[in-house]
Amino acid sequence: MNKSLVIVESPSKSKTVKKYLGKNFTVEASVGHIKNLPKNKLSVDVDNDYKPNYELIERKEEVVKKLCRLSSEVDAVYLATDPDREGEAIAYDIAEEIQKHNKNIYRVLFHEITESGINEAMQNPHKIDQHLVDSQRARRAMDRIVGYKISPFLWKTFYYGLSAGRVQSVALRLICEREELIQSFMSEEYWSITGEFKTDKSEPFFAKLVQVAGQEPKISNETTATGYVNELSNQQYKISNLQKKVVKRNPPAPFITSTIQQEAASRLGFSAKKTMQLAQNLYEGVEIGEDGLVGLITYMRTDSTRLSAESIAAVREFIFNNYGGDYLPKEARQFKKVKASQDAHEAIRPTIMKYNPKTIKKYLHNKDLYSLYELIWNRFVASQMSSADFDQVTVELSGGEYLFRATGTTPKFRGFLQVYDDIQEENGVTTPDADPVSKIPAHLHINDNARLLSMIPKQHFTKPPARYTESSLVKDLEAFGIGRPSTYAMIVSTIVDRKYVEQRERKLFALELGMSVNRLLGQNFPEVLNVKFTAKMEEELDTIASGKRTYKKVMDDFYIPFSKALEKRVKLAAEIKKSLQETTDEPCELCEKPMVIKWGRNGRFKACSGYPGCKNTKPLDGDLAKHEHLEGMKCENCGGDMLVRSSKFGTFLGCSNYPKCTNTKPISMPMKCPKCKEGNLLERKTKSKRIFYGCSKYPGCDFASWNKPVDKPCEVCGSAYLVEKYTQKTGTYHVCPSCKAKIEITVVEAEAS
Repeated sequence: MNKSLVIVESPSKSKTVKKYLGKNFTVEASVGHIKNLPKNKLSVDVDNDYKPNYELIERKEEVVKKLCRLSSEVDAVYLATDPDREGEAIAYDIAEEIQKHNKNIYRVLFHEITESGINEAMQNPHKIDQHLVDSQRARRAMDRIVGYKISPFLWKTFYYGLSAGRVQSVALRLICEREELIQSFMSEEYWSITGEFKTDKSEPFFAKLVQVAGQEPKISNETTATGYVNELSNQQYKISNLQKKVVKRNPPAPFITSTIQQEAASRLGFSAKKTMQLAQNLYEGVEIGEDGLVGLITYMRTDSTRLSAESIAAVREFIFNNYGGDYLPKEARQFKKVKASQDAHEAIRPTIMKYNPKTIKKYLHNKDLYSLYELIWNRFVASQMSSADFDQVTVELSGGEYLFRATGTTPKFRGFLQVYDDIQEENGVTTPDADPVSKIPAHLHINDNARLLSMIPKQHFTKPPARYTESSLVKDLEAFGIGRPSTYAMIVSTIVDRKYVEQRERKLFALELGMSVNRLLGQNFPEVLNVKFTAKMEEELDTIASGKRTYKKVMDDFYIPFSKALEKRVKLAAEIKKSLQETTDEPCELCEKPMVIKWGRNGRFKACSGYPGCKNTKPLDGDLAKHEHLEGMKCENCGGDMLVRSSKFGTFLGCSNYPKCTNTKPISMPMKCPKCKEGNLLERKTKSKRIFYGCSKYPGCDFASWNKPVDKPCEVCGSAYLVEKYTQKTGTYHVCPSCKAKIEITVVEAEAS
């Protein structure tokens, strides 16, 4: 036969690999995992050394049959699933299924999908690393135990459908703790004073008051600021200190998984999930003209900044040829190993330097794919370029017991900033809350007299800590040692799907349910669901991967304290649930028993304490205020009042004569349809759960809008309504759907809406 079978994960990767291996190789894809823990049970035998019960995924049966058949037709099988723990576990599962058809099974690692990368891997086959498999199995077992043991506890105390997770619950905790800091934050007033100075030979320049009698000034109100201004105007000033130096700024390291997610979010506005999907496409291969499928980047799940000698030589040659010798350091740059890095793969970098983003742009038809590739390319090239040099001048002016200081920085040699500009130059940059700045003029000397031309006292207020964004959350998770490159992208989407957190304007807002769930978990499982414990478990998983500890020992360290805490709390579930309910003085309008406040799938609501005998429910009073435009609406069937009610499916209008009359209607927006002028607008969802806005008279009226309509006419063309949009740069603004005129929202408008 003299043929071999190579098994990869992705069909698109199989095409690229096949091109390089030639006719003596058959390349087939497993399309990801072929086995999984069944969802309908725990599937981890905690009484039998935590043995996991993996089963063949139902829809993968045909795939496995094909792999078995192909294995029996070749001399050797090479398992080339992704080069990480997840890929090692997939390779193990495949080997388990095909070993009865072929005993010559080898593991190969494709760190880059290029001819040289594939050839090198095929020349260095090895056995499946059982330590890596056990480490992945331990992670899955831990996550399954936490999810399947704590989630039912949440069902008993809140409602069915909630979930907890070993890593997701810690991420939720970080977001909730930040939310609590923001909510409890008390803003404090403070003032700064900036002076405008001029010497006999210089242009005017600004300097900030930094010391009074050798101490930092504490200016807490306008009265104190005014007193300082009066005193300062009576002083004689001279330049008491002048320092000039060259400041170097070194280039950043090439990307690892966490940093590419952070930079793609801040520079390109991509979610972590989107970034990883685009990176996967670049890794697996893109059609580049006559060259065919080409893997453009190295493997994208990595925590190492290491670069191969070949790649460094290639990029140094590129820098010299395109930027000149001044931009090339004498020696290649080496970056410090990231804390807790497994260092299993290189950093994320372009595979071949001839594929400059600009030269292959026409082949990258998806502009987002091009943007990410260009970002990876620029970061890699910059990482091996010369440092940027800046001339920094610091001038201090003294008058009596008062000291003013100004610092100016001007570029001297841009170095790596020619490719990857990641700083804002100080001169001339201002923000709405910033003090005036200006360039430091030339011809300044120590002991030069300086005239105080004017003073600018400015009021400020301390600000609360910023809410997490997806990228800043990933940054903190990495800093705390929580999660691994393969887990970051799913964390935010999971807690958003559970309605614990809401993402608005790229910021993560902890919702009431998330705050309550976090509080409950923190009170009842403090030993398990905390930052230090979760980080320690990540380190424990690494000891399995390195062979220092066994699967059972690490699982014991995790499960024994966890099971003890769980056993105590499950017994108290009913009591805890009762403590979460609030009794009100409001009688039920159907049976006159007291109404209580409960948790449901759509948040808190009022329900009759006589349940299940009486099933009356209604929204909280605060929620009712949102629907004032519906006040006085009558039931068209019996004439009764239509009331806002709640169910597990959300709020709706129901007849007050229920159960005699079962008429219900969806809740509309306080705005008439701009097309038919009769129906009201409703918020609807597509099958994929994307929100849009349509007319309540549908199908009689087919008005629909992806953007939220605003009941305001366009002042430019007279259109009856505007729509609301958002961008990271502009924030929320209104646009006319007819003439496309853009209307910025004033602060008062924004608060009112």
